[in-house]
Parts: sequence; structure tokens; C-alpha cells
Amino acid sequence: MPLVPPPFDPELAAALRPIKGVGGPGFTLDELDDARRAAGPELLGLLDLTMDGAFEVEDRTVPGPEGAPDISLLLCRPVSPASTAPLPVIYHVHGGGMMMGTNRAGVAEPQDWARELGAVVVSVEYRLTPEHPYPAPVEDVYAGLLWTAEHAKEIGGDPDRIVVAGASSGGGLTAALALLTRDRRGPRPLGQLLMCPMLDDRNDTVSSHQMAGLGVWDRTANDTAWTALLGDRRGGPDVSPYAAPARARDLSGLPPAYLDVGSAETFRDEVVAFASALWQAGGAAELHVWPGGFHGFDSLVPEAALSRAARTARVDWLRRLLTR
Repeated sequence: MPLVPPPFDPELAAALRPIKGVGGPGFTLDELDDARRAAGPELLGLLDLTMDGAFEVEDRTVPGPEGAPDISLLLCRPVSPASTAPLPVIYHVHGGGMMMGTNRAGVAEPQDWARELGAVVVSVEYRLTPEHPYPAPVEDVYAGLLWTAEHAKEIGGDPDRIVVAGASSGGGLTAALALLTRDRRGPRPLGQLLMCPMLDDRNDTVSSHQMAGLGVWDRTANDTAWTALLGDRRGGPDVSPYAAPARARDLSGLPPAYLDVGSAETFRDEVVAFASALWQAGGAAELHVWPGGFHGFDSLVPEAALSRAARTARVDWLRRLLTR
């Protein structure tokens, strides 16, 4: 009996039709061309990163992993903070399947949080696959966190109140970062905010099969991304949890987590399973499964009621975390 996909939210479904007309939900490495990689307003210079003068914006080059190139951090500091005390820091990891994007991609939402709650944003640029497979992306992200923790006071931040955050592949890298810094006894984030995170290279959940050919990111695209990161190791027995956090056998001792995902997207089941594993390990986690949401619905259709609810829930979680 074929798997029946869950329905899309009607408001989102109406917006998805023209999006789908631009390109299908799946693609192969052969289709990863310069045009696909260059898509996005952040690469076209269309974003006002100052947010009408609310932030002072700086690109900073900092040391990368040992033996690797330097990395670029985008620093966004409030121009008129409400307090002279050190501010929380939101350390942001961009999405794009680890194949696309820059440290400007997706940074607008963390800036919204920072403007509302009073925080510094640091967004990290990491080497992209397939040119730079595992462990290059996560090692770059870790190097950026080390610099951020060591220099937090210099940029007006509090090194004890760093929240790591990312969406899609950036969410997966954020979860991997939390594992890596725990095991290396590096900086301990105050929390981890994982938006529709890409966690499992095996790509064989019920939701991955249900949503094949649907939405904006299906199991074909997912296979492409994991193959770009891991090559022939994808789906095999020896994949590191720092590459695919769903492989982790020990999720104890991690910072509190916020996870969200749509009910009508490829990553639904792996995100729900990861939240359950965090609870089973004695961890703190808040999980939202947004009914009828497709992958990245809130960024693609920001004015939809479901998108507004998802964004509000994230800010509410951050506010509670930062005021404990």
C-alpha cells in the first residue's frame, strides 16, 4: 500500500504552487551549478544587514581549524543596546544543504531575535561541499565558536550566554556542534535552536518516503546533500555523529534544545526521534511539529499564520532561556 503524505496547510499550499513551478523539490549533484548556488538575496546585495540602522555590521576574518584556511564571521552588534551589560550572543549557522549559502543566508531571523531581546549576532561562513566534505564544515563552525567565546567581551557579548542556532543543514551542523564542543570540552552553549534540522544521512524514515517529490526538499535532494558531505560513506555503518547527529549514541550533557519541523516535510520523523532521544538521555528539549508545514515554510511564506506562530514560539523559547 503506497504511503499517503500528510496534507499541506491550505495557506502554505497556495503559496507552494508557484514556488514549485520554479524548480522541483529534488536535484542531483550534476544539477548543482553556479546559478543554483548563487540564488538568494544575500548574494545579490539586496539585504539591509543594518536593519534600518539597528545594527553595526562587520565582516571579521578569524583563524580556521588547524591547518585549514581562515574563516569569515559576520558580526551584527546593536547600535543602541538597552543596557551596558554584556549581551547574549546568537551564534548562527546558515543552511543550504552544506552545498550553498553564505554567512548572510538566513541571518535576518536571528537579527529579529536580537533586536527584540537585545543580543549580538555572529554568523559563521564555512567551507561548502562537495569541494570540502566532512569534516570541513563542522570544523569551521567549531573554530568560529571558539573565536566567538574567546572574543565575546570584545564584541559586547557574554561568553556564558551563547545560543547556537541554525536552520536545515545549519540546524544539523548546530546539533553536531553541540556534540563536538561537549566532547572536546569546548565552550558550552546556553542553548541550541534547531529549525527543521537535517540530522540523519540514512534518509529512510517514513516521512522521507511520504514526501518524495513533494514540497521544496525531498529525499532525492537529501541524498544529494549527504553524498556531497560523506561520499560513499553515506548511509553506511561508520558515519560520525559530528557529521550526522542522529547517529549519536549518547545525547547526555547537551544544552537545552528547541526543535521544530513541519508535519509535511522530509525531516519530520528524524527531528521527532532526535527530540525523543534527548529526553531519554535526561535532556531538556522543546519540540514543535507544525501541522501542514513544508520544509522552510516560515522563511518562504513569512506572512502565513503558521509561519507567524512558528517565529513567535522561537522567540518565546529564547526569552525564557535568556531570563533564567
